[in-house]
Amino acid sequence: MKFTYNKKEKLKSKKLIDQLFTEGQSVSAFPLRLVYLPTSFEDDIIVKTGVSVSKRNFKSAVDRNRIKRLLREVYRLNKAGYFNNLTTQHAFMILYIGKDKPTFAQVETRMKTVFEKFSGKVLKS
Repeated sequence: MKFTYNKKEKLKSKKLIDQLFTEGQSVSAFPLRLVYLPTSFEDDIIVKTGVSVSKRNFKSAVDRNRIKRLLREVYRLNKAGYFNNLTTQHAFMILYIGKDKPTFAQVETRMKTVFEKFSGKVLKS
């Protein structure tokens, strides 16, 4: 898996996002929550991912966009180590549920713990 996050890897389907939130499971490590759903895509992509930050907690679009950029960058750098051994296709949504502006290091440590929890759950089932 490459260290890229291109258009094919982004979760954009409204139907799939709705299905993800109704049928999906989640793991969390405050201030991040990962909602995931095993699914199938027409592409040969293993994981499609979206990020979201609540407008309720961050009124300023500048703050929301900065946090989303942080989430995407940390995901891009760490996805290869955790998702290379996945055999089924998954849809992910990474949610920032905290109320404070995070730093890159904080997001990275929490993202790694969320990915480890996800890997543990997937290997059990």
